[in-house]
Amino acid sequence: MILTIVYGIIVLSVLIIVHELGHFIAAKATGCLVEEFGIGFPPRIYGKKFGDTIYSINWIPFGGFNKISGEVDPTAPRSLSSRGYWVRLLVLGGGIIMNLILPFVLLAVAYMVPHDIAVGQVEVQEVYPNSPAEAAGIRAGDTILALNGHEIRSRGEYSRYLTLNYGRAITMSVEHAGGTLEDVHLTVPWQPTPEGSIIGTSSLTQNAQVVAESYPFFQAFGVGARSCVETLVLYKNGIIGMIIGTVPFEPAGPVGIVQVTGEVAQTGISPVLELAAIISIAIAVTQLIPFPALDGGRIIFVIIEWLRRGKRVSPRVEGVVHSIGFVILLGLMVLITYQDIARWISGGSLLG
Repeated sequence: MILTIVYGIIVLSVLIIVHELGHFIAAKATGCLVEEFGIGFPPRIYGKKFGDTIYSINWIPFGGFNKISGEVDPTAPRSLSSRGYWVRLLVLGGGIIMNLILPFVLLAVAYMVPHDIAVGQVEVQEVYPNSPAEAAGIRAGDTILALNGHEIRSRGEYSRYLTLNYGRAITMSVEHAGGTLEDVHLTVPWQPTPEGSIIGTSSLTQNAQVVAESYPFFQAFGVGARSCVETLVLYKNGIIGMIIGTVPFEPAGPVGIVQVTGEVAQTGISPVLELAAIISIAIAVTQLIPFPALDGGRIIFVIIEWLRRGKRVSPRVEGVVHSIGFVILLGLMVLITYQDIARWISGGSLLG
């Protein structure tokens, strides 16, 4: 339990610090005054001023923060809000940019590090009646060889590539029980079958064996980049699925993320790097939401000013809106945290 918490806090804190570092670098590069860059949250343990900025270490060992002059007040010295549109958009979006860049690095390193994977033949155990799989000619006993040219080495890969292609036509290479090879064509529906299957099959990995896998430096970056793009597609498909009601909405707060990260961290370096990449993307997507107090909400005020040809929303009004948004977010976070703690205490996990 203690190791799970420690590992989880470390990983999530690093991702938050990277996010804040994105704001910091953009602010410094554009001449905005960064009053303080802190690791953890106050009260302060130690602080040292270099140039115009105090660099601090704080007692609450979780994440970090930037204090940028005049985020909503253009009269503050070298304030952010007194700068042009593009400067403000760059600084406000700096954290999101960093959280989107980081996964490419994390996934590349994850693929370079030797890690164990289970591989085998994915065999169809059952094909449900009136399903896309049945209409395509897939039969019980078939072996799934590839999907849109991607070799399928496990049931997990099979499910992943189907999920990546929600709403799209795919080509699946199968080997029938008699040894005949065939390419079958179908469209992956957004709505699962009544049995809960994506296309109407149940399957398992036959003759599974655990093998060590790693990629050389340049190949790892290519594989990592492809995996990162696929993860973004999975997020997009997941959001659409939640909107249309085909994917359950299961929010997780810091406690839930710490739990699952700590659990994965104990299985090896590569899995935790992959999970950290996924969480980093989640942070970026969440911060893009145009809700007050989030980066996306602050960006909306810049866009509104631009659309109004430079007529600014008053700093007082903007400050009040962000304060209200923060209170709402805090309330939601309390509810989600309660849910996360209750699940953890009952022995449940986001990993299933």
